[in-house]
Amino acid sequence: MKILIVEDEEGISNFLKQGLEEEGYVVFVATDGLKALETAKTESPDLILLDWMLPQLTGLEVCKAIRKKDEKTPILFLTAKDTVQETIEGLRSGANDYIKKPFSFDELLERIKIHFRNDNKSDVLTLGPISIKTLSHQVFVADKEVVLTQREYELLKYLIERKGTVCTRNNIIEDVWDIHFEYDTGVIDVFMNAIRKKLNLSKDVELIKTIRGVGYIANEN
Repeated sequence: MKILIVEDEEGISNFLKQGLEEEGYVVFVATDGLKALETAKTESPDLILLDWMLPQLTGLEVCKAIRKKDEKTPILFLTAKDTVQETIEGLRSGANDYIKKPFSFDELLERIKIHFRNDNKSDVLTLGPISIKTLSHQVFVADKEVVLTQREYELLKYLIERKGTVCTRNNIIEDVWDIHFEYDTGVIDVFMNAIRKKLNLSKDVELIKTIRGVGYIANEN
């Protein structure tokens, strides 16, 4: 497996290169955004570790440029930028993961292994006429793209990934909202109403059903 490290700080790139090579990976290093695009094109890496703040082009620009031609190669941001908005911006640019500096090398290894395990899985989720491109975070009804907020996208993706299984309100709040204490789950209804309105599905097509007092289920039957 080939990994491209895009990092302009020599100490970090050398540390990552040595550690990953000891794990058996073939490693390439690019120290600026333009070199990153060139190396990604010539070497066709299986995974990219991408810093945000780079010379020539930012990591965000590099990620967007790669995604225009390559929807499948996992891209993991390794960056000191750590606000919620920056995380969302990185994911919306097409990144698969977002790891904040400083980070544990062991954790990074596990994340890399997870993405390689998932490499052969489909990057498109479907529910009737609804499809989600998980790498680019795009949602379509038939061939028409529907723009969702990040939370709406996460909720819809969560339900479709568990198609045929009842998702309880408590599980949704914990897994999608990352809230692990008592919280008003009525907020889920607000987001579900917005999703249904944006998807503009016929009322007689109940792809996402409300299980009164329990939660929701995505089902094509």
